[in-house]
Amino acid sequence: MTQTIAPRVRTLVLLLLAAACALLAGAGPASAHAAVTGSDPGQGAVVQEAPARISLTFSEQVALSDDSLRVLDPDGKRVDTAEPSNVSGTTYAVPLKPGLPDGTYTVAYQVVSADSHPVAGAYTFSIGAPSKTSATVSQQATDDGIVGWLYGFGRYTSYAGFIVMAGGAAFVLACWRRGSGVRPVQRFVVSGWLALTAATLVLLLLRGSYTGSGKVADIVDLSLLGQVLETKTGAALVSRLLLLAAAALFISVLFGAYARLSPTTTLNDGAARRQPDSSEDAQEKRDLTFGLAVGGVVVAAGLAASWAMSEHASVGLQASLSMPVDVIHLLAVAAWLGGLGALLVALYRAPADAPVDASAVRRFSRVAFGSVLALIATGTYQSWRQLGSWSAFTDTRYGQLLLTKIALVVVLAGVAWISRRWTGRLVEAVPTSAEREKARVGAGADASGDTVADASGDDPTGTNTDHDADEQPVPEPDDTEPADAEPADAERAAQLARQRAARDTARQKRLRDADPNRFGLRRSVLAEAGIAVVLLAVTTVLTQTEPGRTEQEAKAAASSSASASADAGASGAVTLNMPFDTGGEDGKGIVTVDLDPARVGDNEMHVYVERPNGRAFDIPEVKVDFTLKAKDIGPLPVVPDHIATGHWSANGVQIPMAGDWQVDVTVRTSDIDEVTVSKNAQIG
Repeated sequence: MTQTIAPRVRTLVLLLLAAACALLAGAGPASAHAAVTGSDPGQGAVVQEAPARISLTFSEQVALSDDSLRVLDPDGKRVDTAEPSNVSGTTYAVPLKPGLPDGTYTVAYQVVSADSHPVAGAYTFSIGAPSKTSATVSQQATDDGIVGWLYGFGRYTSYAGFIVMAGGAAFVLACWRRGSGVRPVQRFVVSGWLALTAATLVLLLLRGSYTGSGKVADIVDLSLLGQVLETKTGAALVSRLLLLAAAALFISVLFGAYARLSPTTTLNDGAARRQPDSSEDAQEKRDLTFGLAVGGVVVAAGLAASWAMSEHASVGLQASLSMPVDVIHLLAVAAWLGGLGALLVALYRAPADAPVDASAVRRFSRVAFGSVLALIATGTYQSWRQLGSWSAFTDTRYGQLLLTKIALVVVLAGVAWISRRWTGRLVEAVPTSAEREKARVGAGADASGDTVADASGDDPTGTNTDHDADEQPVPEPDDTEPADAEPADAERAAQLARQRAARDTARQKRLRDADPNRFGLRRSVLAEAGIAVVLLAVTTVLTQTEPGRTEQEAKAAASSSASASADAGASGAVTLNMPFDTGGEDGKGIVTVDLDPARVGDNEMHVYVERPNGRAFDIPEVKVDFTLKAKDIGPLPVVPDHIATGHWSANGVQIPMAGDWQVDVTVRTSDIDEVTVSKNAQIG
């Protein structure tokens, strides 16, 4: 029976890994976690006068570099004149060259959102009228290409490593303390530590290229690495490495001093032997268990916090509450899925004469149940926080992935319930010495204990063991051999002893695996582990996907902007940007006049004064005159009221007739420094 299990296990594991990789590969570029909710000029807008600057508004604060905002003319040449800056809140702007000619311009942006993910995109607007453009924008969504794929795989590996390490160690301490001396379990936990450490180092090296150019050559650029270390994500990765050093000490104690105090010790042959506990050893073990439990929780919580403080949980609504909730969520995932992996290893790889017992499985069942309750509570809160509405479940990619994750959790819980039923039926499969002797007799041993082997080499039990030479019965040594046998005979005796031990171990394993309840438990736990692999892949894709709340806000903003642009186009609203220089100190700037709806009769006028870098500032006086030279009308003076810093407004501005009006704006920046700038606009 056991000989057919191993190939099935390997096949199933390969299929599950393939499914996980397909999910990761099919995820495509990671969606932006900070979305553009507004722009000036808007996407596809046609303005009559060249704007003095371009501004973008995001759903959250973003990190900028020198080339984060670029504006290209129809020939593909840059027309932005300075580094982008934060104008206010989540609005960022870059100034443009004055007097830009008519045509279609391209705005390209690449920033890093507050939850550490790169955001890139581009759109066009036109001055005067749309035109052909030769501007090409490199798709700098660095989620594409080899760097983006490696970064996504590194994230998956880091999550998996944390779950295996933290969950496996928790399984040993809370459920099966004898497992600290079982080498397969030790290797399982250590492999998690190695995977998490390697993935963290790789992510640290990839980070600069991932949020920048996306080029493979930039992975080894030490200057980029220095910049990464100054960011929130870089600090989180370094903190994770420091905590992993503490985790290495924890693991060495768990599988060193703690294993030596355990009643099960692993010998060189891989078998486990019970050792008696003295009262002093028992007290020392209790103290060490308490210390390991406290230290392990602190280290695991710190590692989980390195994700919570740098990703989704750290931005948006109720961040101060969301981060500890996210830590609890990650710890619950590790306790459940990591413990499940450790249980699977124990069920398949534990020594034959010291298998994982029913009490350990029952304890893990209780731990898993508590973890599921914690996941339901924390997952519900995080879902509300990231989605914001029921419609986001079906209308956004994040919501659709979340529904997939919920379905997998439900299936996983159902399989876990089946495992609980098998646990209730499980009985210890370790035979007593009398049972082993009875099995030997039933297998063909004679009264003297000598094993009878037929000429074909078949197992005398009738079980085909041709696939494993160690399980084939071998002749017992001849008791009549002289005491002063040659060294060759001594070597033969040692070989027979080793074969006899291997035969006994194989027989005990067959007896253990013959228990249908244990076999059923192994199959159900294997199914749980398989679903967990796919669930982890879906979760990793979720962390790289724009939250549903943000996606819906961006769609609403885009719709509102399009509606506003349509209304403005229908009414003929006019925006005039005019650079000025009074010649005095702080005499340079840009004055913007908005006239809405720019028609005959009453109009609303807003005047904005900004420095060349886009920051609003106040000046002593602003006056506006309207002149229609073709009809010899004007100038018609308007003195707007000061509303806020750099903002003046006037209502009821009367335009008597339609025509090509000259708009003169007088700007006074001091008692003696004054200038008048003019532009024409079609009104009415």
